Amino acid sequence: MRKKRLSIAAVVAGAATAALLLSGCVAGETQNPSAGSDNDQASSDTKTEGGTLNIDFATYNPLSLVIKDQGWLEDALDDQDITVNWVQSAGSNKANEALRANAIDVGSTAGSAALLARSNGSPIKTIDIFSQPEWSALAVGPNSDITSVEQLKGKKIAATKGTDPYFFLLQALEENGLSASDVTIENLQHADGWAALQNGSVDAWAGLDPIMAGAEEAGAKLIYRNVDFNSYGFLNATETFLDAKPDVAQTVVDTYEHARAWAAENPEKTAQILADVAGLDSAVATKVITERSNLDVDNVPGSAQEKVLKVIGPIFVESGDVPDQKQIDDALASLLDPEFAEKADPDAVGSK
Repeated sequence: MRKKRLSIAAVVAGAATAALLLSGCVAGETQNPSAGSDNDQASSDTKTEGGTLNIDFATYNPLSLVIKDQGWLEDALDDQDITVNWVQSAGSNKANEALRANAIDVGSTAGSAALLARSNGSPIKTIDIFSQPEWSALAVGPNSDITSVEQLKGKKIAATKGTDPYFFLLQALEENGLSASDVTIENLQHADGWAALQNGSVDAWAGLDPIMAGAEEAGAKLIYRNVDFNSYGFLNATETFLDAKPDVAQTVVDTYEHARAWAAENPEKTAQILADVAGLDSAVATKVITERSNLDVDNVPGSAQEKVLKVIGPIFVESGDVPDQKQIDDALASLLDPEFAEKADPDAVGSK
């Protein structure tokens, strides 16, 4: 019998601010050689009994929504008497805050956010790649006469600091001859940024799907897109959790890979789950899943993610989000842990 799920609508505020998303690069073929394998023997020997798995779900992570909806984690952990506690992340920054505060054991962020968090001392590791989405772009309102990034000079732009859209904005400005000092960045959570664009308190918004897809449906215009400025979707876990409960971490990754196969076979159902959770029209949710999520990606953290993050990392130093490049380099050398993804067994998890 499945254990009862607990749902929490909002993430508790954590200790430090950290950071978010995707890329058009090929998925990683090789793994980070510096990632430890200390959990290899432990995961085979350890069987956790009792307690709670605190894990996030987020509208920017469709696989998390599918897993929560289908109850696979509850089923898989039932014989170990482990309760699954679902906590909603409103953005990568919120997921990172919760991870740092140990409010969740596993959380989903953009790759850029995971690197920023690790660079600033958050003890997390990436154990799975859940997507390679195009989830960020620069948007303006339906009646705006702004059509290019260059026209944003002197304007107010909403962005959630420490997330992929924020770093997308910084890269877009640099690509077009501007810098953060040429604009006013309003630090607003993703949904609040869209609201600010609607009420005219900002001129543009660094958007995030699926909110951005809904904004498009409402008339917002995307003035700049670049898939190469997005980072991958990272599934991260605290080192404390990985050390203490490697078997549960493996079950989480197995479940994610089961969900990926299910989503590939059931794109319409996946889109409907997203629509229901995010309050989207089904056509908009379908667009997010079929056109901009890219769930068909190598799940093993490795060289493809390193390639993207090596480009994004120096931006953290330039923007003052990380004191020096050495912290970036050290974080990148220790962030990716391919062990769980390499051993993932989708068939170890049964459907309802």
